[in-house]
Amino acid sequence: MNEAPQPGRIRVGISGWRYAAWRGRFYPQGLAQRRELEFAANVFSSVEINGTFYSLQRPRSFEQWSSETPEDFVFALKGGRFITHMKKLVDVETALANFFASGLLALGAKLGPFLWQLPPMMKFNEGLYDVARYESFFRLLPRTVCSAVKLAKRCDERMLTRAFLKPVLKKGEDPQLRHAIEVRHHSFVQPSFVELLRQHDIGLVVADTVEWPLLMDVTSDFVYLRLHGSEQLYSSGYEPDAIEVWAKRVVAFANGKAAEGRYAGVPVGDGRPRDVYVYFDNDAKVRAPVDAQALERRVRELTQVPPDERPPRAAGAS
Repeated sequence: MNEAPQPGRIRVGISGWRYAAWRGRFYPQGLAQRRELEFAANVFSSVEINGTFYSLQRPRSFEQWSSETPEDFVFALKGGRFITHMKKLVDVETALANFFASGLLALGAKLGPFLWQLPPMMKFNEGLYDVARYESFFRLLPRTVCSAVKLAKRCDERMLTRAFLKPVLKKGEDPQLRHAIEVRHHSFVQPSFVELLRQHDIGLVVADTVEWPLLMDVTSDFVYLRLHGSEQLYSSGYEPDAIEVWAKRVVAFANGKAAEGRYAGVPVGDGRPRDVYVYFDNDAKVRAPVDAQALERRVRELTQVPPDERPPRAAGAS
């Protein structure tokens, strides 16, 4: 008798980690600011890096972040707003090359999925031009570390003096890179866009944003969730009933089942286990770390997974 497949790996974390309001509440009183990532990484198994959205970082930053986190830790990286918000995905090959040359490959095995967040005014229609815009962008995205290096070598000349182009890889190794897109306009709620993502193996972010589409469509071999606030964007928390709903969705995704909720396309419940990444972005009132811990506890209860050998610390613990 064949055993049931094991569910995908579930990682629950926070979006960013450096918030003044968290000091003395989530972070222990007196904890040095330089140790905040280290503390957060011993509570959560993943963190979403926001700084990469605002500007190109430097290799030494990625190297430092990697050194401050456990061996099995994973970072998700937010793609640059120059690409998504200013260029709106058009004529972005050099910008993408600069992004991948900036040092993120120094994270090595800790390099997780990439998040490409579109601006609220950006729409989708089924016209040839609009479809071509997304297809061209999706084709440019590197799908392995070696293809990322190849792209990064086409960076601006000004980047060459600071570029990181030699990730440490074992012989014959070429790790996969994953990409997810977060839409913020209701014009994307149509089957053709879901199918476009599936054709190009791009994850559709399950985004709880109150104002923008919340869709459960699975379009890749992983699922990326961003929880921005159950009632008020970036501020409101998730009460036990909401945590229960999201925990059941996360477990369904990990087991390859269709989660409860709205779909733009045909729901996928193919039984294929999928890795799941969940990030709480309701940071304004120090709810993100509290809610993330609550969701992780409930997910463990539902999956009957015993605590890690390195158990998460309670918020504010020393």
